[in-house]
Amino acid sequence: MGGACKYLAEAYGTALLVFFGCGAAVLSTGAGAGTAMDLLGIAFGFGVGLIVAAYSIGAISGCHINPAVTLGFVTAGRMGAAEAAGYIIAQVIGGVIGAGLLALILQGKLGGHDIGAAGLGQNGWGEGYGAGYGVVAAFLVELLISFIFVYVVLQVTKGAANAAIAGLVIGLALFVIHVVFINVTGVSVNPARSIAPAVFVGGKALAQLWLFIVAPVIGGVIAGVVSRCTPEPAA
Repeated sequence: MGGACKYLAEAYGTALLVFFGCGAAVLSTGAGAGTAMDLLGIAFGFGVGLIVAAYSIGAISGCHINPAVTLGFVTAGRMGAAEAAGYIIAQVIGGVIGAGLLALILQGKLGGHDIGAAGLGQNGWGEGYGAGYGVVAAFLVELLISFIFVYVVLQVTKGAANAAIAGLVIGLALFVIHVVFINVTGVSVNPARSIAPAVFVGGKALAQLWLFIVAPVIGGVIAGVVSRCTPEPAA
């Protein structure tokens, strides 16, 4: 499959993930509602959105749709740096497009919608966000869950044994991670997913964005190194 097709697929898949996941946060729950059903709906939005993307573009690009996953593939020795750079650029562009479409829809509310105040499904921590966890807890959570998520992706995509169910397993992994940790940071594990809404929200979302780039990248890189030393799962 040509490079341009892979990059377009990554942009499309990331836009889809942000559109469904962040859309569940701001369109289905009313931006910031925190009941158990609201949080479960957001978890479904991201998990099922990833499953949809995986079975749509997996055969084209592998459906990374996440810079941390792409860097995990690099450190696992399964992707070159030049191709990875193209993937990451496409992912960020796609994510911003997905968030932009959400912002456009929200501007159509007859009563008005202030994205800066109401949000766009952005990640964060501290007072006024989720359950009010501090930066240390937020960084540790994002590092650990990014490692777990990227390691799952790398392991279930080794060889052809799990090809038919890989997308389902990965989507369910993202779902359960959201169920458990959404009240800490909103769950990123994906710099492109975090960059996209922060661009439109600005302010605190942009100021805190560094954590949702650094922690997932470190977790993904470590997952790649560990996966490189781990045998392929048995058929």
